[in-house]
Amino acid sequence: MDRKPARLVTSALFVLLSLAFIVGAPAIALAQARSLADAYRIIASKEFVDLTHSFSPLTPVWRGFGPATFSAAADPATGRPYTIDRDGFRAQFFAMVGQYGTHVDPPAHFDPAGATLDKIPVKQMILPLVVFDVTPMLKRDPNHLLTVDDIKAWEQMHGRVPAGAFAALRTDMYKDWAKNPRRFERYPFPAWSLAAIRFLYEQRGIVANGHESMDTDTTPSLESETWLLKHGHWQIEVMANLDKVPATGALIVVSWPKPQDGLGFPARAFAILP
Repeated sequence: MDRKPARLVTSALFVLLSLAFIVGAPAIALAQARSLADAYRIIASKEFVDLTHSFSPLTPVWRGFGPATFSAAADPATGRPYTIDRDGFRAQFFAMVGQYGTHVDPPAHFDPAGATLDKIPVKQMILPLVVFDVTPMLKRDPNHLLTVDDIKAWEQMHGRVPAGAFAALRTDMYKDWAKNPRRFERYPFPAWSLAAIRFLYEQRGIVANGHESMDTDTTPSLESETWLLKHGHWQIEVMANLDKVPATGALIVVSWPKPQDGLGFPARAFAILP
């Protein structure tokens, strides 16, 4: 794979971020504007892959939460729903748990002293993306847990996992999200081992992780999920389309609303391919 475009994106962003700390001469301001324009042109020319599911009151959710409800917003004075024909606009109410659809789990989801959604730095919302594909292993072990040996074998092919990366686990479970919800909700399922999670954070310095399932692992105590959230890390659950993203070289962009002291929220994630 030609990594030159990815290096160009990295170089352009480095220049842009460096110049952001400099205040002064018009020449610097002009260079900053050119760097921003160059970075945009490079990124805009790339292929984008949506890593997010659409969700509705009918989509899978952990049984302990229950489905969402969508309803039309109404005038509180009359109780009459707003319509475009009568009012010129319409709006909706959404009632659902934060861990719904493709969503972000902040540390505070499991840790009373952990960071809430509004405390996660925005600079962590765009990261280099690495994808561990365990689908070949699922033919002999449908509930394979990614191991440290799997990661090291991946590194033999793709190079060392870069510090500061977002690590995603590809299982192709996402294909059952809409077509076969019962199968999507199956238990057990392919997942992360605790050893792999700890290795990636402690030995490789990743920033966050994500997966296609509704949980990080299948242990009774959710040991992998508990460990990462209680150690100040965050994750994206119920991801989609990881089969359309290369093992390395892409960027991931993730965003979510900023509820004060938020413990989770549906998120929008997408990849920019090299």
